[in-house]
Amino acid sequence: MRIGIIGAGRMAAVLAQRWVAAGHEVMIGARDAERGKVLAARLGPDVPSGTLREAAVFGEVALLAIWPTDVIPALLAAGAADGTLAGRTLIDCNNPVETMSFTLTTGEVSLAEQVARLAPGSRVVKAFNQCHADVWAMDPPVFDDRPLVVPLAGDDPAGKDLVAGLVRDTGCEPLDVGPLHRARHLEAMAAVVIGLLYGGAPTHTVFNLVDA
Repeated sequence: MRIGIIGAGRMAAVLAQRWVAAGHEVMIGARDAERGKVLAARLGPDVPSGTLREAAVFGEVALLAIWPTDVIPALLAAGAADGTLAGRTLIDCNNPVETMSFTLTTGEVSLAEQVARLAPGSRVVKAFNQCHADVWAMDPPVFDDRPLVVPLAGDDPAGKDLVAGLVRDTGCEPLDVGPLHRARHLEAMAAVVIGLLYGGAPTHTVFNLVDA
């Protein structure tokens, strides 16, 4: 599968690395061209880098992995409002959480729902937002002999199926929690984890489902 990575930070790097190792083709798109080139070079000699728009149209899937306040500008720069992402699956792994009281900044509408409105025709899936990037660097992410369960929220079954496969490629188990409006709950769960991390909890702190 071809995956465009919109972002060049820690989350973008670790997920791209896992997917390259699983045999997928990835392209790094970054506002800072040099930073994008550096990450692409780290991932392998055949990994290209380019603009946000170039990464957005690179493949069937695009991962949006940037600072939450930069999500909307990045989407506009990628041409999402012009239909650049139409027909593509767009993964939103970001959490709009302010770090004073650890509450969401988007009110009653999730960031993922805002992304869907700005990217008409795309298949937005909320996923990979529940834990620190260090967890995705684990090979595999297993806690007490239980693989990490990764919740997915989205309105398009085919889009969620694609993302579920990418979850399995990280050694985790996907869990379909319903339509995209459930992303509000996933972002709220992440806010709790982020508060714990800022309070000094280990970066491997997660919520995980266990068998009864």
